[in-house]
Amino acid sequence: MAPEKLKYPLLQEYLAIQGLTLRPAYSIPEVANLFGVSVRTIQDRIARGQIIVRDVPGRARILPADLEAVFTRTKKGRR
Repeated sequence: MAPEKLKYPLLQEYLAIQGLTLRPAYSIPEVANLFGVSVRTIQDRIARGQIIVRDVPGRARILPADLEAVFTRTKKGRR
């Protein structure tokens, strides 16, 4: 049987390394915790357009597709 193709390969690999599983959406504090940075750092990246936030009624959420986009744009030694 062929291995299952991952929908978000970079994000899912990163989550697997940390022993976590993919979720349908993430809050800003959850993303900060996931990347080991402050909430302010994530807010700054959102303000600069580096991370997209979706306005789910009453709450800002970051979708896995948007986190995958962060991984695909990021190269080692560059932020």
